[in-house]
Amino acid sequence: QVHLVESGGGLVQPGGSLRLSCAASGVIFRIYTMGWYRQAPGKQRELVATITGGGTTYIKESVKGRFTISRDNVQNMVYLQMNSLQLEDTAVYYCSLIRLPQNYWGQGTQVTVSS
Repeated sequence: QVHLVESGGGLVQPGGSLRLSCAASGVIFRIYTMGWYRQAPGKQRELVATITGGGTTYIKESVKGRFTISRDNVQNMVYLQMNSLQLEDTAVYYCSLIRLPQNYWGQGTQVTVSS
């Protein structure tokens, strides 16, 4: 059974940084693409970044240059480093394991950017 647990969210001022972590278990982690999604209040969940098992990344255009996704295939972890955070980055951030045809989700971690 796939199990994903996010951590690292919190309250940060504009311009600040946070690093989200996601621990995966119950799966051969290294072979799957992992992703970070976010959902702001009143909006649909959107893809932020993905990373394949081999390390190829995709970053949503609006966060490119500020966010970085990485993974550790030994520790079964995936990370989202978020720098220069903006008010519009406020959302619940979800870790996802992409095993088509479905995504597996963590419980989410709240990121609030506020002065």
